[in-house]
Order: sequence, then C-alpha cells, then structure tokens
Amino acid sequence: MRPFDETCRAPSWFESGNRKPREQPERMKKSAQGSGRRASPRNTGRIAAASQLTVLITGFGPFPGAPFNPTSALVAKLANLKRPTFAGLRRVAHVFRTSYAAVDAELPELIERHRPDVVLMFGLASCTKFLRLETRACNTRSWLLADAIGAVPAQRGIASGAPSTLRGRAPFAALRTAVSRRVPLRLSHNAGRYLCNYLYWRAAESKGPSAPRLVVFVHVPNAPRRSKPTTARARAPTASDLVRAGAAMLGVLVAAARRR
Repeated sequence: MRPFDETCRAPSWFESGNRKPREQPERMKKSAQGSGRRASPRNTGRIAAASQLTVLITGFGPFPGAPFNPTSALVAKLANLKRPTFAGLRRVAHVFRTSYAAVDAELPELIERHRPDVVLMFGLASCTKFLRLETRACNTRSWLLADAIGAVPAQRGIASGAPSTLRGRAPFAALRTAVSRRVPLRLSHNAGRYLCNYLYWRAAESKGPSAPRLVVFVHVPNAPRRSKPTTARARAPTASDLVRAGAAMLGVLVAAARRR
C-alpha cells in the first residue's frame, strides 16, 4: 500500500466525515482472508520436501601411488559443515573405492536413490599445488594405469560412438571467482585418463528424471594435514584450505540450483 501523501486522493468516506468505511459483507471478508490462511503442518512438510535440494558429494579412497587421499576426509567435512547457506540442504557424502567396478556399481544407484540436484566430485592430483576445476570429461581411459584392485580397462574409450568430450554442468566462472579468493585454482579442460575422469564422464552422461542438474569435478592437491611454516609466496593448500574452497563451491552450486 502506498503511504498517504498530498498526491494521493483521499477516499470518499474520508471526505464525507465518516470515521470508517462500511463493513464488508461476511462472505467478502472470508474471501479476502482465504489467501492468507496458514498451511497445515502436513502441507508445510510437503512444500519443504518438494523445495529441498540434495547434493551428492563424492571423493575417492587410496590408490596405487597414493596411500593417503585427502578427498575422503574432505567430503565428510563438507557434508557436516554448519553454514546458514546450507540450512535445509540435504547432503549425501560418498567415498568410492578407486576402481572402475565401484563407480559402475555405485554411481547409478546413488543417483537413482537420492536423485541429487547437484553432484560435486573431488579427486586427487598429487602433482599440482593448486585446485583444478575440470570443465569437461574425456572419452578415454589409460591402458597403463591399474585401479586399486588391479583392473585395467579392456578398451581405451569409455563410450563407443559418443563425442570425445562431455562438458560439465556448472557455473564455472562463478566457481572460479568464489574459490580463487581463498586458494589457488585454475580451470582445466582435461580431467585425465584415470578414475577421476571416468567418474566425471559417467556423472555427466546421466539422463532421465533422476539425473542431476549440475555436475562438476574438482582435482585437489595432496594437502598436508597441517600447514608448515614457509616463506614461499605460493604454498600447497592445507586440508583446512580445501574445506574452505569446497564450502565456497558448494555455496555457488546451491545458489545456482535454486535459480533453476
């Protein structure tokens, strides 16, 4: 309602000297009040359930050459982090055994059961000192690298007849801006040829009513559990840095999913 000022003409009942307008008929009152009725607890619960977002956050266990994988602890931290932005957010954490068989068996079941709106995946890239935000998955696997159970792919490609790459579904520019304020991060256009890339491809290719709206993969460095004193300007992110970066990414993805 606009505030009364000299540009607003007073209603006729005011000009005529009456102190208040005529009473409305009872049925009009009920009609006017109908739109303001409170929803019953049962209806409120249904509305909340329908509007609740679900995020699947995944990491990997150890693999040959990497006896410690920081992504296992990272996804557990992000799943339990308390932030106002995450109020009402349903978070599902899952750590894959680093094997092709585990991804094939568990990812479809996780998506079907939880129907996540967002899938945020993490993997280890021990050769870097910064986060790599992967923009696409490649339709390729390495014949030279065995997984954690010793299995090697029988064929080089992931999906025959499919394109050479699949682009992730995420606001990459916004993610980069949010994370770069906290830890070093670079955009990457090649997720590699190992399990990280394979998981990314399988998540990105998912279709159907349970398919996630947003899918993104992030490579993290082998972060030390504690920060070591250093005078170097650039240092490898610590485990705490990874949690802060992951929380920033999660916030951006949740906001983007709510706008869709």
